[in-house]
Amino acid sequence: MIATHHGGAIRRAVGRGLALVLAAAMACSLSACGWGRTVAEKQALAAQQGGGSGAASCVDTSGDTIKVGFVNSLSGTMAISEQTVNKSLHMAVDEINQAGGVLGKKIEPIDQDGKSEPAVFAEKARSLIEKDCVAAVFGGWTSSSRKAMLPVFEADNALLFYPLQYEGMESSSNIFYTGAAPNQQIVPALDYLKEQGKRKLFLVGSDYVFPQTANRVVKAYAEGNGMQVVGEEYTPMGSTDFTTIINKLKFSGADAVVNTLNGDSNVAFFKEYRSSGLTASQVPVISMSIAEEEVKAIGADNVKGQLTAWNYYQTLDNPQNKRFVKAFKARYGQDRPTSDPMESAYVSVHLWKNMVEKAGSFDVDKVKAAADGVTYDAPEGRVKVDGKNHHISKTSYIGRIGADSLIHTVWKSKGPIVPDPYLTTYRWAAPLQAGSGSETGK
Repeated sequence: MIATHHGGAIRRAVGRGLALVLAAAMACSLSACGWGRTVAEKQALAAQQGGGSGAASCVDTSGDTIKVGFVNSLSGTMAISEQTVNKSLHMAVDEINQAGGVLGKKIEPIDQDGKSEPAVFAEKARSLIEKDCVAAVFGGWTSSSRKAMLPVFEADNALLFYPLQYEGMESSSNIFYTGAAPNQQIVPALDYLKEQGKRKLFLVGSDYVFPQTANRVVKAYAEGNGMQVVGEEYTPMGSTDFTTIINKLKFSGADAVVNTLNGDSNVAFFKEYRSSGLTASQVPVISMSIAEEEVKAIGADNVKGQLTAWNYYQTLDNPQNKRFVKAFKARYGQDRPTSDPMESAYVSVHLWKNMVEKAGSFDVDKVKAAADGVTYDAPEGRVKVDGKNHHISKTSYIGRIGADSLIHTVWKSKGPIVPDPYLTTYRWAAPLQAGSGSETGK
């Protein structure tokens, strides 16, 4: 039964959440929590801090509405990417409300701005859970923002729906990962480059969790598949000077680039790439975080012919996507593109609705117990929740950026790929799994 907080309980929960976030921030290095911190380790840390997952919920189900929270970067360097995710979340809620809501209740969304800062994401998530008393939270983009929020959700036994493709080596009973696991994006991208005869890779990324961990996967794949990493460069989030990195790329002998830059750094990178004389036909760049929205900001002339790896493109030809694109453009403008992260966020709201209705309850534990096997006919194709690791089966697509600023499929998987966040089914990934753990938090 969902209980109600009293003032003292709220203060204790806030204190516990703050202690966990501060502890995580102090302990969080790439080796400590950026790379495969297991659920068991996190639970042990929570126990040491006097925390746990037994916090009472203050969700109010007595009325004719139910609150949910959206936490996205509406300002800062990540706003270029996250604002459109926020729009798609609102569209999903409005669609569900127009169809009667969830368990007969209309959804009331509450927005919070993560301001492109992981610590702010944790603070806003805690506020949504403990002050606004939401039934679920949707949002986050960078892995740093997700990892900052994770101990808050585990301490309060709340639900986060995280919409982005990410580096894997993580699962939590309090997070549903509706973006791609590494075997649904990174591995297909490398398989495609290998099929195209590319053997020498140059890695460029933003200096935080996702790029560094994703590139560990790339290096393990390369070593096990007869490829070579000839350069690896990182730059702070928001960086705009890529002169040195592009010069290193030009003289590296690379025949392809794996790009894990995030946010508006991509604009500066591709402008410098183009001005240096590099071309997509000579040294193609395959990007893990550039979707249609970013193409528009970068300028099609700067990225035409380059490759992307995602699980959705606006150009997908199926009835669900045609309805989705038409609805989004009618709502936000005919010049607004749709993209993978916003589609994944949109899907996450519908999946939550389906889980709640299967459970017959908004109670977190009941929703988690009902999650396994829940499906949704998404614009990307049918997706299905894996109740053990809280990821979803997804179809993978490699796309090429066109002069029309849209991304067109050049390769797709034979069907939805079962999520494997720890890459346990790949022999070449064994070194990555050593010491990373594979608990699911169940």
